[in-house]
Amino acid sequence: MKIVFSDFKKGSAKVRVTNLDDLWYLSQIIDENDTIKGETLRKIKLGSGENQDIIRKPVFLSIKVEKNEFSKESNILRVSGIILEGPEDVPKGTHHTFNIEIDSTITIEKEKWLDFQIEKLNEASSDKQSKILLVVFDREEANFAHAKTYGYEYLSEIKSDLPRKGEETKVEGNYYDNILKQIKEYESRYGIEKIVIASPAFWKEYLMKKITDPELKRKIITATCSSADKTAFDEVLRRPEVETALKESRTVEEISLVENLLKEIMKEGLAKYGTDEVENAVNSGAVKTLLITDSFIRKTRENETFDKVESLLKKVESMKGKVTIISSEHDGGKKLDGLGGIAALLRYKLD
Repeated sequence: MKIVFSDFKKGSAKVRVTNLDDLWYLSQIIDENDTIKGETLRKIKLGSGENQDIIRKPVFLSIKVEKNEFSKESNILRVSGIILEGPEDVPKGTHHTFNIEIDSTITIEKEKWLDFQIEKLNEASSDKQSKILLVVFDREEANFAHAKTYGYEYLSEIKSDLPRKGEETKVEGNYYDNILKQIKEYESRYGIEKIVIASPAFWKEYLMKKITDPELKRKIITATCSSADKTAFDEVLRRPEVETALKESRTVEEISLVENLLKEIMKEGLAKYGTDEVENAVNSGAVKTLLITDSFIRKTRENETFDKVESLLKKVESMKGKVTIISSEHDGGKKLDGLGGIAALLRYKLD
């Protein structure tokens, strides 16, 4: 993301979307009643009766936000609301949806920017975006994923041309060559800086013997996983050797925070979870870090209870606490959703 202009004291920031991660960040930053300004396509009716035609015309609009919806499948963030300003042929007070995608430029205006929202905007515009390739495989299949801010993006699969188990144990064919070729292709395409190669048993050693390029070897971290299907990616991200090497990864940081929360819950220590318990902790001034999933935020926006959640976030920050949004796309977020979607690490133990 590129921040074109910002004046948070006056409540305004203009940004340009440069990658898919930016859409996820904006979906967490843009709230109900914010103002969004930018160029967008609007359906315009020309003529009347049988001669009426509908065209999509580029216009510059300002809307008061009612809701936003991020779809990573379609690579679009949809922000809907009531038109505040626009050309004469676009009636004020009618509804419009901005389809924000890569290369879109918008201005976001808020009554007050919260610290965590500014932090997320700065994080999205920094150079710390994930450049991590995940590869999990065994003798029959290999799966590839790109570690992302919101979890990981599944890329592709390669099926083995090796004999099935029990038929022949000799390793032959082009299977490992194909895996290596795919790794190099993704390395070039995404500017990959770290490559995590994981497998059950000793299959990763077979692949490592094929790698002769010292520069490629330098980027590789090997790990063990219990399977080679898509479910292995969350497991790999939790491996201690991977966590150490990928400490810059947002996903790993989020999983680590949730694991710390679970440890405190298990020993009945410095943690609370669920809306009521967290609200009591916030009102007591005991919250050091508030953890909340993006799906919990989305759900409260949909059932129109987000105002209460937003007041909790503001209160935490006013008491010098930290708010962290956890993606529900990875295992840590799923665990937090299982606890109600909201939890807190405390400064001190409450009765």
